[in-house]
Amino acid sequence: MTDPQHKPADFRSILFPHTSGVPALVSEEPSCFHDLNLDQIVATLTSGRDDYRLEPIFYTSLTSTQQVEYRQQVYADLARDEVHAHATAFAQAMTTHRSRLAQLSKLYAARQKEFWLLSAMLTYQHAVRDFAEALAGDELESSGMQGLRDWLQAYVAGPEFTRLAEQGEKIRADLDAIRFTMLLDGLKVTVTPYADQADYSAEVEATFARFRQGEVKDHLVQFRSSLWLDTVEENTLELVAKANPETFAALDRYVRENQDRYVDPAVADTDRGLQFYLSYLEHTERVSAAGLSFTMPRVTRDKASRASDVFDLALADKLVSEKKPVVTNSFHLEENERVIVVTGANQGGKTTFSRTFGQLHWLANLGLPVPGTDAALFLFDQLFTHYEKEEDITTLHGKLEDELVRIHDILQAATGDSIIVMNEIFNSTTLDDAILLGTAVLQEIIERDILALCVTFIDELTTLSDTTVSMVAAVDPAEPATRTFKLERRPADGLAYAVALAEKYGLTHDQLTERIAS
Repeated sequence: MTDPQHKPADFRSILFPHTSGVPALVSEEPSCFHDLNLDQIVATLTSGRDDYRLEPIFYTSLTSTQQVEYRQQVYADLARDEVHAHATAFAQAMTTHRSRLAQLSKLYAARQKEFWLLSAMLTYQHAVRDFAEALAGDELESSGMQGLRDWLQAYVAGPEFTRLAEQGEKIRADLDAIRFTMLLDGLKVTVTPYADQADYSAEVEATFARFRQGEVKDHLVQFRSSLWLDTVEENTLELVAKANPETFAALDRYVRENQDRYVDPAVADTDRGLQFYLSYLEHTERVSAAGLSFTMPRVTRDKASRASDVFDLALADKLVSEKKPVVTNSFHLEENERVIVVTGANQGGKTTFSRTFGQLHWLANLGLPVPGTDAALFLFDQLFTHYEKEEDITTLHGKLEDELVRIHDILQAATGDSIIVMNEIFNSTTLDDAILLGTAVLQEIIERDILALCVTFIDELTTLSDTTVSMVAAVDPAEPATRTFKLERRPADGLAYAVALAEKYGLTHDQLTERIAS
């Protein structure tokens, strides 16, 4: 529909730079989403936005730093109040446009359906034109939003858009100008053109107004308009159409010739892309109101990831709703460090930290801000997770065998540019076997230079190589049974497995106290 001469060649999407093209989006939820609670985050972000089908955008990790930076810059523009307001107004107008199209399937009167379609087309045209005018007055810094602004200005100034807009406005004005009278005689309805007849209702009201004394009871009957026309209304509309053949013929021709081509694909893609950014922006604003911070990370091919004051976004959303405090943590990897091994007290925040680590990298690779105050994160090709699962009898595998099969599949698929997050591996076997198997898996990861995080009760895994980093879930020194949910970068203290054994055999302080008391 758009004249190619008026469409800047360097704009395709606000989601992807024109130099990289628009890749196919992933349609199925990545296997790591459930383990990392990313499924909960995406469900929250897409709630109420079903029409946009945003999930595939969140499922598709970017593949280059150029793509990431492109989105980061677009996000920064949309985070500014005036641009945000203009984008939101456009999105609301496009929602109205879609709702009017949706009503068409509920209507059966042909004339009425044509009018609703005309209204939808005009709403679309107004939305695009208003958005183009608004962006023309905004200071935009991202190439994505600048490209959109330039493309929109060329699009609305193009001959095809101009022709459709002018024709549509004229038809609507001609319809609004139609006046007619109805004569009701029993069950007979006569429709005739309006010929400047007197408005008797106004005359009667003016005549009796002189007799009004103070407030009087209102005897007016409320007229309720329905979306659907009854038989009298539909027949009346047909008579009006016969009396105004040129106007209704123009309406019929206009909607019939243009209904399948008036929406430019780039506008529809922009409407969808804006919702991707706005959904996250609005969500982070709500979480930030509770005193938590978000930062735009530096995403590079450098595996020495680091982040400060980070938190699990899915958990934070729940805690903020309940007005409970959110504990933040930090981590950093030096130049040659690749594997974070997390040990410490049970229920001390280790699993939450592992999820946070995975969430940060996935959100960063989408070009979005991440929870925290500062971050530099690795651009991965694939993100794998291995979390403890209930034994599945349909596989005919024992729990240990199932773990080994899943870890084997991960190592087969992973590359040197992948990230692996493992949580509580080999808990179902003896300590000696867990040390043997855990060591073999981590050595494979270390040899292949894979960035990884492993939560374990095996302290021996923290010292396998100078590329491993030990982090420990801390407890309150004054009250060892009290978890702080803070993780510290320091050597493992040898207590994690002892606590696990004590809990397994009912020998913790609380368990012993309860048994003695009984």
